[in-house]
Amino acid sequence: MDATVVAVAGDGGDGDHRRPLLAPTNEIHPYPESPLPPLPLGTDAKPEQQKPPRVASLDVFRGLTVAMMILVDDAGGAWPGINHAPWFGVTVADFVMPAFLFIIGISAALVFKKTPNKAATSKKAAYRAIKLFILGIILQGGYIHGRHNLTYGVDLDHIRWLGVLQRIAIGYFLAAMSEIWLVNNILVDSPVSYVKKYFMEWIMAIMISALYIGLVFGLYVSNWDFKVQTSNSTFSNTSNEVGFKTIHCGVRGSLGPPCNAVGFVDRLLLGENHLYKNPIYKRTKECSVKSPDYGPLPPNAPDWCLAPFDPEGLLSTLMAAVSCFVGLHFGHVLIHCKSHSQRMMSWLLASTVLTVSAFLLQLLGMPFSKPLYTVSYMLLTGGVSGFLLLLLYYVVDVMHIKKPLILFQWMGMNALIVYVLAACELFPTLIQGFYWRSPENNLVDATESLLQFILHSKRWGTLAFVFVEIIFWCLAACFLHMKGIYLKL
Repeated sequence: MDATVVAVAGDGGDGDHRRPLLAPTNEIHPYPESPLPPLPLGTDAKPEQQKPPRVASLDVFRGLTVAMMILVDDAGGAWPGINHAPWFGVTVADFVMPAFLFIIGISAALVFKKTPNKAATSKKAAYRAIKLFILGIILQGGYIHGRHNLTYGVDLDHIRWLGVLQRIAIGYFLAAMSEIWLVNNILVDSPVSYVKKYFMEWIMAIMISALYIGLVFGLYVSNWDFKVQTSNSTFSNTSNEVGFKTIHCGVRGSLGPPCNAVGFVDRLLLGENHLYKNPIYKRTKECSVKSPDYGPLPPNAPDWCLAPFDPEGLLSTLMAAVSCFVGLHFGHVLIHCKSHSQRMMSWLLASTVLTVSAFLLQLLGMPFSKPLYTVSYMLLTGGVSGFLLLLLYYVVDVMHIKKPLILFQWMGMNALIVYVLAACELFPTLIQGFYWRSPENNLVDATESLLQFILHSKRWGTLAFVFVEIIFWCLAACFLHMKGIYLKL
C-alpha cells in the first residue's frame, strides 16, 4: 500500500523524512498482524528497504491523549468535575497537556538517536518548531473563535501569542536541541555508561527547574493595573473599556491567582492585551457562585477575578518543557533496554520516583497547579504518564492485546490532524457555518440536542455526543490509515 504524506505549512523541500511532532517514530516492535509495519509518517522509503519495527503502545498512548483532550474540552462544561482544577489540585483534564509533552519527549529520543550532522539536524528541528508555533497562533491566537462564536479575524493588538501548540513547540525545541547537542557519544553497555551518556540532559532539566523556582519565589510582584470591560460576563471578550482596576500585591513567592510571578512575567513581556481573557481561576470559589464551574461573580468578589491570565504563559511553559525531558528518559530506556522486563522495571522505577517526589514537594509547600505548572505538578503528571505508558506497553506490546484499543491506535497514528480538526474545533466550526434558517439548526448542534432529548438529560446527552465525536475521529483516522495518508509537519 502506497503512503501519502500530507504536509502542513510546507515541508521545506529539505528532504527530511522524520515523523511529525505529534506522531513520533515507534521503532522497536513490529505489528504482528501485518507482514510489514505501517509506513512511518513523513517517510519515503525505498521498496527494498526493511521497515523499522514500532512500539504500538506509543500510538495508543498518543491517541488516548487526544481523545481525553476532546473529552475534557467538550464535556468539561457539562461535567465540571472532569474539567481543569480551578487553580490548585489536579483533575483528569490536568494530565492531558503533560501527557502530550511526555510523548513529544519520547518522540525526540527516537527521532534524534542518530544525528551525524548536528547543525543540519538542528536547523530542521528549529524549522519544525517554528511551523508548529505558527500553526498554534493561527488556531489559538484569535483568528478562529470557536464552535459557538462564528466570527473570524483577529485584532493584532489583542492576538494571543501563546497556547497549547506553542507550548508543545517550545518544549519540543528544547528537548530536540538537548538531544542533538548534549548527548555524549558513548556506547551504552551498563547503567554507568547510560548515566554518562545522558548526564548533561539531566543537568539541563535541573537547571530549568532551578531557574523556574528561583523566579517564582524570588521575583518581587508589585501592584498592577488591568483594564475593566463594560460586561463582567464570564465569557465576555468585549474591548469596550471603562476604566482600570488595581491589584495590590507587593510580595514575593505568592502562588495565588493575583500576585504570582508567572502572571507578572507575562504581563511584563507579553502585555495584558495578549493574555487569555477567560482564565481558569474564574471558576474558583472567590470568582464563581457555581464553583468549580463558571458562573456569576459572588458578592464582594475580588477585582482580580476579571483580570486576564495566560495558562500557557512564558514561565510556566519553561517549566512545562521539563515534561519533555522526562519523556526523553523514557525514550532512552526504550532504545537501550532490549527486553520487556528491563524496560518495564526501569519505567516503573522512574515513575515511582517522580510520583513520590511530587508528593514530597507538595508536603514542603509547593502545591499542584497546572496554571503555574509547578515543579510538583510536573513531577506528578510525569510519573502518572510513565505509569500509563507502562500499562499500555504491557497490554499492547507484551500481551499483544490490541483489538480493544485499536480505535486509539488509529487516532494516535494521525494525532496531529485529529487535534487540529477536533480539539481545536476547526471541523465543527466549519460544519456549523451551514445551517437551516437559524444558526442553531446545524448538524453539530442538532446531533447534540437530539442525544440530550433521547437521554432526557443535558449533561448525559453532552457526554454521549462527545463519545460519538471521539468515535467519529477514530474512524476518520482509520480511514486515513487505510489509505496510507498521514499528516506531516
